[in-house]
Amino acid sequence: MNWLDAIILGLVQGLTEFLPVSSSAHIRIVGELTGSTDPGAAFTAITQIGTELAVVIVFWKDIVRILSAWFRSLPLGAKENRVPSSDPDARMGWMIIVGSLPICILGLLFQDAIDTGLRNLWITSAMLIVFGLLLGFVDRYAPQERDLKSMTWKDALLYGLAQAMALIPGVSRSGGTITMGRFLGYTREAAARYSFLLAMPAVWASGLYKVAKVLTGSETIAVGPTIAATIIAFVVGVVVILWFLKIISTQSYAPFVWYRIAIGILVALGLLSGLLSPLGTTPAA
Repeated sequence: MNWLDAIILGLVQGLTEFLPVSSSAHIRIVGELTGSTDPGAAFTAITQIGTELAVVIVFWKDIVRILSAWFRSLPLGAKENRVPSSDPDARMGWMIIVGSLPICILGLLFQDAIDTGLRNLWITSAMLIVFGLLLGFVDRYAPQERDLKSMTWKDALLYGLAQAMALIPGVSRSGGTITMGRFLGYTREAAARYSFLLAMPAVWASGLYKVAKVLTGSETIAVGPTIAATIIAFVVGVVVILWFLKIISTQSYAPFVWYRIAIGILVALGLLSGLLSPLGTTPAA
């Protein structure tokens, strides 16, 4: 991977991570089109650290408040200073932990498939279209009645299972969790906010795990270009989060649904024509 490829892929990561369009699918597709083939799961996981730093910046006050309440709800200190477990912020901390379990467990169990077979572009194309249609259906017909204070343990687990589906490129971490949130009746903004917060433990764990594998020599990446892509993803990610939260307060997810379907069809056409290779090997000229 050269520096230009890294800049392009960093921009793509920052632009798509928080939108329900699948950043991993876009990284996979653009990587192939730029001639660098599939950038790999390690590159994707590490650049996602940049976009999660954007979440930390935008939601800093929420994160500090939730972490503070969660720690103070633990039976560690003086009882008179303890926050009740029913406190909304303390509960949100536990909800994020519960919601993070499925992707952590499944990510470890199916690591080899995630790094290889599931990155097949035929699967990516199908997931873009199928989950785009699901998002469009629930966003149109599900009620918008609930906020995050009404979240239950069942909701947190279902959110977590939806996030785990994003281990397959094309599903979309934000798309899967937002779809589940809308199915459960949460408002568009509430579904998106929890989606961003829920992603943090899993993305940080995945990214740091891949960093450790690179440092130990188990996996290799182009270090300089990957760092550059991560920084670019962070800067662009901050802008995208602020823009996305603003537009969903007044608009539906329909534009993203149509975009997913269009990209899914284009990927399928690219595969049929030989422009794209299913498993990431650039076709011979």
